[in-house]
Amino acid sequence: MAVPFLSILALAVAVVHCYPAAFQELQPSSSKYANLRVSGGFVRPSVATRLFPAGNRSSIRFLAVGDWGGVPYPPYVTPVQKTTAREMSKVAEQMGADFVLALGDNFYFKGVNSVDSPRFQETFESVYTAKSLRVPWYVLAGNHDHAGNVKAQIEYSQRSDRWKFPSYYYELDFRIPNTGKTLSIIMLDTVMLCGNSLDYEDEKPRGPVLEVEANRQLVWLQERLARSKADFLLVAGHYPVWSISEHGPTECLLQGVRPLLVQHNVTAYFCGHDHNLQYLEELGVGYVVSGAGNFLDPDVRHKDHVPAGSLKFFTGQASTLGGFVHAEVTNDKMILTYFQAKGTSLFQTVLSRRQFK
Repeated sequence: MAVPFLSILALAVAVVHCYPAAFQELQPSSSKYANLRVSGGFVRPSVATRLFPAGNRSSIRFLAVGDWGGVPYPPYVTPVQKTTAREMSKVAEQMGADFVLALGDNFYFKGVNSVDSPRFQETFESVYTAKSLRVPWYVLAGNHDHAGNVKAQIEYSQRSDRWKFPSYYYELDFRIPNTGKTLSIIMLDTVMLCGNSLDYEDEKPRGPVLEVEANRQLVWLQERLARSKADFLLVAGHYPVWSISEHGPTECLLQGVRPLLVQHNVTAYFCGHDHNLQYLEELGVGYVVSGAGNFLDPDVRHKDHVPAGSLKFFTGQASTLGGFVHAEVTNDKMILTYFQAKGTSLFQTVLSRRQFK
C-alpha cells in the first residue's frame, strides 16, 4: 500500500476522534481497571476491563502468542497448540501474567462464521483452561480471521469474561503499579491496512479492500503515536514488519508503519503470521515475532531481506513443540523472554524505557 502522506493527513480532521489517555492503576481491588481506547471506523467511549490484581508488585506482565487457532475439524486443536497452552499456563503461574496478547489467526483456516460458532469453545475456551490464563485476552485479527466474520469475534467479547476484542483496532493504556510509569499498547488490524494474503500462492497482501478504511486507521495510528507520552509504547499487529521466514517483511508496513515506529520512538512491535519465534532490532525498535502457538515453520528464506545485523534470535524447529513470549514491564525496562513449549526459555532481551527530548 502506497498512500501519499498528504492525502492521509487530509483525512485526519474528518475521521480521527481524540481522547487524552486516561491511565488507570492496577489495584488489588476489582474496582479499578485499565483504560481501553476503542476505534475502528467509529469511536465509542472508553471501555473498562478487569485486570489481574496488582498487590505490592511494581510491574505489568503479559504473554504474547499468535497463530494459535487450532483446526476446523476434530479434535479442533493441534499438538503444538496443546503443548503451548500447557506451558503458557505454567509460565503465567510462575512468572505472572496480567493479560495475553492474541496476535491473530485465532481460528484456522477461515475464521468463524458467527458469534454462535462452536469454535470459540473448541479452540479457545476448552484449550486455555488453567486458572493462570483466566485473565483478559486482548485480541486482534489475522488473515485467516478475515477469511471469515471478524465482527463475530468482536461480538464474542459480550459473551466471554476474558475475550477482549472491542473493535478492529484499539488502544490499551496501563499504569505500571507502584512506579508512576505507564504502558500503552496500540492494537492494529494489519489486514485492513494491507489487504489479505492468499496462503499457498505468493502469500503477500494484495492491498486494502477499502483504501479509505486503511487510510483512516493509518491516520489514527499516527495521531495516537504522536500524542503518546507513555514510558513504554508498543504496537501490535498480525503481519510482521520484519521477518526472515516464509512470509518475510511486509512491504505495506515497511512503507506506512515502520517510519512511524521509528519517528515516535516506539519500544517494540509485536506480531505473528510466520509460525516461529523471532527477535529483530532496527533503529531502536524491537520486532517481536511470536507466531508459534499452533504450527511450527523453520523456513528462513528471507534471511537476506532484513537489515544486516538486525536478527538476534530465531527458532521454528519442531523439537520446540511450540512457543510464545513473556514480557515484564518495570519502572525502567521491558524484559522479553522467549519460551519453547517443552519447558525452557530460549532467549531473553531487555528494552529500555522511552526517552523524551
